[in-house]
Amino acid sequence: MSAAPARSRRALRAAAALTAAALSATLLAACGGSDDGPSAGAGKPADITFWGWAKGTKQVVDAFNASHKDVHVTYEEIPSGAAGGYAKLSNAVKAGNAPDVFNVEYPQLPDFVSQGAVQDISQYVGSDLKAKYLPQAVQLTTLGGATYALPLDAAPQAFYYRKDLFAKAGIKAPTTWDEFRSAAQKLKKAEPGSRIATFFPDDPTTFEAMAWQAGAPWFGTSGDTWQVGLDGADTQKVAAYWQKMIDDDLVRVQPSFSQQWTASLQKGQTAGYLGASWGGGVLKGTLPQDQSGKWAVAPLPSWNGAPASGMLGGSTFAVSKDSKKAKAAVEFATWATTTAQGIQARISSGESSAYPADPELVPVAAKAFSTAFYGGQDIYAVYKSAARSIGQKWTWGPAMGVTNNSLKDSFGKLSSGSGTIAQALATAQKDTVAEMRTRGLKVSAR
Repeated sequence: MSAAPARSRRALRAAAALTAAALSATLLAACGGSDDGPSAGAGKPADITFWGWAKGTKQVVDAFNASHKDVHVTYEEIPSGAAGGYAKLSNAVKAGNAPDVFNVEYPQLPDFVSQGAVQDISQYVGSDLKAKYLPQAVQLTTLGGATYALPLDAAPQAFYYRKDLFAKAGIKAPTTWDEFRSAAQKLKKAEPGSRIATFFPDDPTTFEAMAWQAGAPWFGTSGDTWQVGLDGADTQKVAAYWQKMIDDDLVRVQPSFSQQWTASLQKGQTAGYLGASWGGGVLKGTLPQDQSGKWAVAPLPSWNGAPASGMLGGSTFAVSKDSKKAKAAVEFATWATTTAQGIQARISSGESSAYPADPELVPVAAKAFSTAFYGGQDIYAVYKSAARSIGQKWTWGPAMGVTNNSLKDSFGKLSSGSGTIAQALATAQKDTVAEMRTRGLKVSAR
């Protein structure tokens, strides 16, 4: 970095605090790279490097390169973020050999910003471009008034269920959480070996989406101070509900996407899946074809029956701090997130049910994804309604890796009865606040 060390530290601390007054003015000056424009030389395209892992990404890059002459993308597939991708990216940033642009999920973006690992790309993202995206997605990529990424997809919640097993038990897709519990009881009584859904002890993001849906604010800022409240009243309501579901043996407790979980779905031992829009492709690609037509998609139950959703996942395009080709990187990211060709390329494998962050592209995605597995149901209509209802009060914290690891460690004790969800939240609150203070951030517990 070319700025003086003291100035750099002040800029990074401002980025970590995500203050509107400091972020947009200082992060680029201290850490960002200048842009050479789209052309690397007379008659030569700008060659940018891109790291990602989502299905269909290579197809997106190939389609972009085939249709663009001024920018060429060199793609490297890396492990998914939680499986080592984020560690690889962080190490590359520290070593000064990070790619120009990379995928990062919404929960991890504030962490990358706080570390000074990504650039403020506000100068390349006008109001017309931001207006194309779902407002909730724009909110999650705008930190301290500055734009740090372009949203690729949203991930509204949905409930997938076996129509035949529900019919046999005399139940319908529940619209409230009270109805969900009642349906779980009836299913267990009618089919003692079956359960309505699964609590994933290894995946705290599912619980976080439930808290989001309930209106719980886990993080916020006041001036240059972070406010942290992982165990507030709304979250405690969600925790008590799921603790009771576990204690009464109304849901399974199994690792997400494990062989154990998959087998229970295949055998009808689990009749539902609380997932997100991308879950449609997961089930379709995981379950045997003899279950084709037996599954349906419904809105996630809510506390009062009105549409309400959190977001479970979702990815963005961020530009690394040292890239000298930010303009070209944003050109690629814009094409990938706002054009029919980009979305079609991503879903061309037929296994992705991604929900575009650009609502105008939802019909394109819906047409590209075969819903035969769901009996021809218009599942994107369910996703679309859910996307509109995503709460807009949610903010991700700057140390979600620590938060999630703490929750994961505690959730792992649930099946043995040696811990509770409420205790896990209390521990995660302490661990998160301690980590943020270690990073030199001002923190106030809610």
